[in-house]
Amino acid sequence: MENEEITPEQQDQATADAFYGNSETTPAPSEPKTVEPVDAPEATPETPSEPETAEEPTGAPEAYDFKFDEGVNIDGEVLTSFSEIAKEIDLPQDSAQKILDKIAPKFAERQAAEITNLHNSWAEQTRLDPELGGEKLEENLSFAKKTMDRYGNPELTAFLNESGLGNHPEMIRAFYNIGKKISEDTYVGNSNGMNGSGAKGPQTFDQMAETMYKN
Repeated sequence: MENEEITPEQQDQATADAFYGNSETTPAPSEPKTVEPVDAPEATPETPSEPETAEEPTGAPEAYDFKFDEGVNIDGEVLTSFSEIAKEIDLPQDSAQKILDKIAPKFAERQAAEITNLHNSWAEQTRLDPELGGEKLEENLSFAKKTMDRYGNPELTAFLNESGLGNHPEMIRAFYNIGKKISEDTYVGNSNGMNGSGAKGPQTFDQMAETMYKN
């Protein structure tokens, strides 16, 4: 077989292949990697979920139930009006209660001031009364009080003081006139000088009151 002529390019390629190795040579297959088995995670028991708490009701209740500290009183008409407004704007019970807790002291203060003003106006009417007032005001008040103390009782006195009615001119006039009548008529003013029970003697407070105020 005749020798084939090798070109310079082929010679250079052969030299490069001998030096660097044939780049087109298929690399030897690598050994397969061993995959270590991975342990499955242990199953954890499910924690039972807590029962859901019922949500607090929102919005206005059917009827409000307001609570107040001892000694705090709010007029019933005011409470009714406030409840109607609170219901219109759909206020829950706790929100409406918080509002009243803030304004209740102011209501109580206003009511106390109005009552004081009313009692003072009654006292002023008594002072200006043509029969009870004037220069003999203190004397007439003392006389009416003596009648009340003599024929009344501690419960009546406490009621008149707490309600303020003890300042009302007509209440003072009643005790004044009763005391005056008892002083003038020591005995019943009838022909035989007998009292209401048929015996001689002064009339009782009730008898005098009945005489004065009967129709």
